[in-house]
Amino acid sequence: MKDHASFLVVSHVQPDGDAISSTVVTAWLLNELGKSYTMVNESELPGRMQYLYQYEAIHSLKSSPLEGTYDAVIAVDCADFRRIGQASSYFAADAKLLNIDHHPTNNGFGAVNVIKPDAAATVEILYDLILAAGLKPDLNCATAIYTGLLTDTGGFRYSNTTPRVMQAAADMLATGVQGSWIADQLLEKMSIAKLKLLQSTLGRLQFSDDFTIGWLYITKDDLKDCGAVSEDIEGIVNYALNIDSVEIGILFKETADGGVKASLRSAGKADVAAIAQKFGGGGHVRASGCRLEGSLQDTMPKLISEAGKALV
Repeated sequence: MKDHASFLVVSHVQPDGDAISSTVVTAWLLNELGKSYTMVNESELPGRMQYLYQYEAIHSLKSSPLEGTYDAVIAVDCADFRRIGQASSYFAADAKLLNIDHHPTNNGFGAVNVIKPDAAATVEILYDLILAAGLKPDLNCATAIYTGLLTDTGGFRYSNTTPRVMQAAADMLATGVQGSWIADQLLEKMSIAKLKLLQSTLGRLQFSDDFTIGWLYITKDDLKDCGAVSEDIEGIVNYALNIDSVEIGILFKETADGGVKASLRSAGKADVAAIAQKFGGGGHVRASGCRLEGSLQDTMPKLISEAGKALV
């Protein structure tokens, strides 16, 4: 960082709570170090995150393209280079890339890589870096760190909720973070559009013969018909996983360009990251994703078959 005065900060396409939070926490850290920055994401930003520090300054390439290129880039919460998407077109040919991530499938695509698979969220790594720099998060930074921890641990319910995570969350609450309000906004409240999407999707819930695999799908017309946006899809896959006997839950989403995106969740017996990697994806042992080329009818049986093999 010492050799550069200005940075481009990017996170993965279709950003979740950790991706957006990591972006703004990185911006906060750069500001504290006297650096300038530009934040960008290929996708539309989740509206529920607009309470975060500098949220409005993140350039969504869907609405505000950038100009020029950047020779110093920080990628946060990107499991692989492809997850950066079109934002990579703003990297200079000789750009130096710092890769900060917690996904075990990250292939170290940066010139410098800070990858900690044992971290629950990328914001946890950033918190360590902030402390190592001799800094202390203010309320804006702490709110973003707490948001990333909350969302990537499923409200502190997943197995990645370690003592370190709880200590970091306690540190943020001590700063003044309104944890109950954030949990209400992100985990409890639901838009009418998401309710409609959920109603239509749950009607398609199917299971394998032994009820160990459950899956749902969303067509490319569903979002339009329900008035929903990408962030309304978040969490729907859990309705397949949360059935008592289900070990692998899958949500298939038809994309506008004719492909299919799949989100996979595991109850613990299967490594869904290994399944996703067979289709060019990746992620975590219990939460991963991939993109499939072809129609829903053609791609769903292939992925479901691989899921079945993982349970044998």
